Amino acid sequence: MTGAITTRLFSSLLVVLGSSMLVFIIMYLLPGDPVLIMLDGNASSPEAIASLKSHLGLDQPFYVQFYRYFIHLLQGDFGVSRVNGDLVLPKILEHLPATLTLTLVSVSVSLVVGILLGVLSAIHRNGVIDFAARFIGLFGISMPAFWTGILLLLLFSIQLGWFPAMGSDGWKTLVLPGLTLGLVGAGFIVRMVRNTMLEVLGEPYILTLRAKGLSERSVMYGHALRNSLIPALTMIGLTVGELLSGTVVTETVFARQGIGRILADAILSKDIPVVQGVIFFTAMIYVLTNLIVDISYSFIDPRVRRSQLKGGV
Repeated sequence: MTGAITTRLFSSLLVVLGSSMLVFIIMYLLPGDPVLIMLDGNASSPEAIASLKSHLGLDQPFYVQFYRYFIHLLQGDFGVSRVNGDLVLPKILEHLPATLTLTLVSVSVSLVVGILLGVLSAIHRNGVIDFAARFIGLFGISMPAFWTGILLLLLFSIQLGWFPAMGSDGWKTLVLPGLTLGLVGAGFIVRMVRNTMLEVLGEPYILTLRAKGLSERSVMYGHALRNSLIPALTMIGLTVGELLSGTVVTETVFARQGIGRILADAILSKDIPVVQGVIFFTAMIYVLTNLIVDISYSFIDPRVRRSQLKGGV
């Protein structure tokens, strides 16, 4: 187990560094001059523009800029914003808790709704509950996050007045954006749990358990559901990445002050250090979540643990 965790940690580090470097290359190749965007159309002499480029190091060749970025990244130096001159790291750390809280609420909604509806759908196959659960899952997958967010705003904020339309203070401001993102993840989990549950319920050992006189509740929740969680956990790890990317749109719709919102603003202004810093932390959260999911396999399924111990990986 220790060897497997060490290997996964090393590969996760490579993924984070690789994604950060890829973002640097993409931002470098994007059209538009960052200096002109910073000046916002203000008239400046060519000498002033050249001086600012030299100050920011943008007059250097690509490989020089890339090398400086990589060295600073290894030192934990994310640079300063090219728009207002603020340090990038404190800015991200200030807004990161709001996004992490939203992601945690969204994952909780996805898990509760997805697993519950998936199990009920499998138990009541081809019944009314099954069709209702599948419809909710299809709705969550098909509808864009911004459209679902607008619908929830119109209904629960403007019409009913139950929750605030925007902001990031208090638990009430988390309900609508959490539901917006949570329904997306729930849609995938519903289908995964339903299909896996139906497959497991057709296994011979399920018939054996019933023949031994075990109650239907024990068969369903003590054996079938547990063996159905492995594929669901994999989907949860992938869903976190989907939810993190969805915070860019959701935080903009609900005017939340998270890293998704500052990422959208940084892309529009081509504030490359802020974009790179946000992507680095987003990638780190994503790979750590998948690492936790991989480790949890061995606790849910003893076969995975025995395989890791036997193979030494």
